[in-house]
Amino acid sequence: MIKQFLRCVIVVATLVSASSQSMAAGMLRYATIGEPPSLDVQMSTATIVATIGQHMFETLYAFDSKYVPQPLLVTGEKVEDGGKKLVLTLRQDVKFHNGQAMTADDVVASLKRWGEFGARGSLLMKNATSVTASGKNEVTIVLSEPNGAWKNLLAYPEGGPAIYPAAIVSAAGNKPLEPKDYIGTGPFKFGEWRPNRYVELTKFDGYVPLKTAGDGYAGARTASFDTIRFVPVPDVGTRVSGVQAGDYEYAEFISGDLYDSLKSNAAINVHRNGAPLFGLFFMNSQSGILKDNFALRRAISAALKEEQALSVSFGPKALWEADGAIYPKGNPWHTQDGVKNYNVGDAAKAKQMAKDAGYTGQPIRLLVSTNYQAHFDQATVFTKQLADAGINVQMMVVDWATLLKLRGQGDQWDIFVTHHGFVPDPLLLTFMNDSYAGWWKTPEKAKLMAAFTGTADPEARIKIWAELQALVYEQVPAIKVGNAYSYDIAAKKLKGMGESTVLWPHFWNANY
Repeated sequence: MIKQFLRCVIVVATLVSASSQSMAAGMLRYATIGEPPSLDVQMSTATIVATIGQHMFETLYAFDSKYVPQPLLVTGEKVEDGGKKLVLTLRQDVKFHNGQAMTADDVVASLKRWGEFGARGSLLMKNATSVTASGKNEVTIVLSEPNGAWKNLLAYPEGGPAIYPAAIVSAAGNKPLEPKDYIGTGPFKFGEWRPNRYVELTKFDGYVPLKTAGDGYAGARTASFDTIRFVPVPDVGTRVSGVQAGDYEYAEFISGDLYDSLKSNAAINVHRNGAPLFGLFFMNSQSGILKDNFALRRAISAALKEEQALSVSFGPKALWEADGAIYPKGNPWHTQDGVKNYNVGDAAKAKQMAKDAGYTGQPIRLLVSTNYQAHFDQATVFTKQLADAGINVQMMVVDWATLLKLRGQGDQWDIFVTHHGFVPDPLLLTFMNDSYAGWWKTPEKAKLMAAFTGTADPEARIKIWAELQALVYEQVPAIKVGNAYSYDIAAKKLKGMGESTVLWPHFWNANY
């Protein structure tokens, strides 16, 4: 049925694509799953915000293709006092989009705001006793305890420490930046935002790329397009037909049932992500029926047969694997601790566990969006499995922008659905962050987190991470669905993408 619909849409779209091609000279059109809530990357962990924002805003470091952080806005660093003192030397050829040269004052103001209000800032900055401009182009961060993940945290753009002009970031405080203040250092600058139509970025002629070759997100960033237009297209069929008809050059998050046919389509490039995403069903640790009721959370987990949800939501087995370990096999962080409680799918056992936890049939509100079809499919499967265990789940279906707003309001939901991309350090996992929606804060977690961040010894950190994963399965701040290899599609003419779709598709160094 979907394929018949797509064929009909293609016939119509082809009639108008010729005229739209002339408008797209020098333009890349990207079909997104929906509207971003804002483009202030410091304040949001939404993938769509990072995907768009990374073209405008830059961090001090950036990951290469092996996820090793490399200098981007810095030229290097000195680590002193056993890891408690970080001295960062800044590049002197960096300009903001308003023509102002970047200085240490801008970096200090940006790091302070990120540390106090940013989505991930507290992971590093809560132990910062001072952040100062120790020279015009030098910043010194002094920590009360070493943080073994400091460079990873300064390189991660999703909810990361984007560098803004000091005057803008200081005035913003804890409020998201207004579009007029979207001023960064990246190869593209903000153009305009027409709600429900597009976000448009334009090439920044004052950008000075690094002299090192582009490698992952590190190295030279060269803008070949005059304009990038991010167009919200919530319906996956419309995203696919739009690329096929030439109305978009790129489209994200395509459904699994189309994978085989698109893979064999000679007119399209399929970008299967090299690192897995994983769905997460977050429990509300702040309020409601699941607050502090770890026994009920474990009952919910015991009712779920994750492999069924993965099969329904991603289709071909090439796109998923039922694996409860947070990190996949082969990764240094991989551990099986706690995983015996994954993919259980025992309705009778779960029903008894829920009864023992004091559950008497109260409704549990599950917040989910249809913008990500996989989220909705998984929520539908899990709701049925939980009903079989006598657990009453009521799905609250909204668009993605609304979900992003509601998930910050603890009285509005009991479980919400999202997904997580690969991160090079467990500290970057959203449920490790006390302030992320879900708000998992327990004495057991705090003790392990203090030990985990307080050492730079790789072997010690791996051991502590195994204990943290076991705690995740004991206290169930979130339920992992499994590993899923999402994929995007692109027009054949789009070149230079390489493996850039692993986390956030980017279009510097890409061209026609």
